[in-house]
Amino acid sequence: MIIIRNEKPSDYKDVYSVNKLAFEQEGEADLVKRLRKIKPHISLVAEKNNEIIGHIFFSPVTIEPTDENFNAVGLAPMAVLPEFQNQSVGSALVKCGLEECKNQNFDACFVLGHPEYYPRFGFQTAKENGFDCEYEVPNEVFMVLELKPNSLKDRTGTVKYDVEFAKV
Repeated sequence: MIIIRNEKPSDYKDVYSVNKLAFEQEGEADLVKRLRKIKPHISLVAEKNNEIIGHIFFSPVTIEPTDENFNAVGLAPMAVLPEFQNQSVGSALVKCGLEECKNQNFDACFVLGHPEYYPRFGFQTAKENGFDCEYEVPNEVFMVLELKPNSLKDRTGTVKYDVEFAKV
């Protein structure tokens, strides 16, 4: 049985390992270490038999022009140990994470990710919803999910991630 729960400081070493192994490099693992200083953030782990097998992180993003009544978050990174991939661990992390984003009163969630994967959770192309990414990426990989009804209505702009993302 898989348990999804909030990350604790005692999980940091295992979370680093999960990200390093899932991405086959240290960039995302180091990113998580740096992003933890950002408040608020959401960091969840997937645990099976008392072993951390997955991790997901959400941190605030900004929209330019600035709209102080709009609170958005970015999903990144999300990692699952290779031997547990394609077993719904990532899906469980995404679903629980999005619920926590709603609980923390975020209006929308943005993701740079696989266009075949994230639409199953309701993500749509951000460009079609009036949002551009600060990074040069194909339109189909930059997506948004409305967490509150009509929160995207009449909003447009460029989504900016924390400066830590530029260091990956």
